[in-house]
Amino acid sequence: QVQLVESGGGLVQAGDSLSLSCTFAGRTFISYSMSWFRQTPGEGRQFVAGMNWNGGTTLYADSVKGRFTISRDNAKNTVFLQMTDLQPEDTAVYYCAAIMSIVVVCGAEEYNYWGQGTQVTVSS
Repeated sequence: QVQLVESGGGLVQAGDSLSLSCTFAGRTFISYSMSWFRQTPGEGRQFVAGMNWNGGTTLYADSVKGRFTISRDNAKNTVFLQMTDLQPEDTAVYYCAAIMSIVVVCGAEEYNYWGQGTQVTVSS
């Protein structure tokens, strides 16, 4: 069973930066592609960024391209999301997710392993 634990959320002002981390345990990390999703009240989980097992492939939602960067440290079983120039519309609960796949998968319904979520709030 895969366990995912996110950390790093918080309250920031528009234009600030924030970094999220997600630690992975329970299986072989490099067998999994990792992604970040976010969710606002009343909405489904939206894909933010994803990375395949070795970092060779990354995908980003158009809304975060150029501002967010996903990375992973396979030695530490951790995936990161560096967020810069945060805006109020980035306010959401952010989740990391894992899928046993060699490609990046964007559909939330495909994932069966999720973290507990971490709140990111951006004030204007």
